[in-house]
Amino acid sequence: MSVMEIVAGSLLIFVSLILILIVLSMESKDQGLTSAIGGGYNESFYGKNGGNTKDAKLSKIAKICSVILFIVTLAVNIVVSIYHK
Repeated sequence: MSVMEIVAGSLLIFVSLILILIVLSMESKDQGLTSAIGGGYNESFYGKNGGNTKDAKLSKIAKICSVILFIVTLAVNIVVSIYHK
């Protein structure tokens, strides 16, 4: 294994763990049976101003981490396929 593969692999593990922790810390938007019984989505102050909440920030970080994970995975696969021919 080259140094680049080790660095990229450790970066993949780090970003994966961060992404898992972010997704687990986000609150569920599913209302379960309350939406079936009580009607649709309850609009509140936090529902209207969703861009300023903790979940909106976590969602933004999760999107960034998933893009980084995708790009690093592609780069590792391209580098490995080039150098191992």
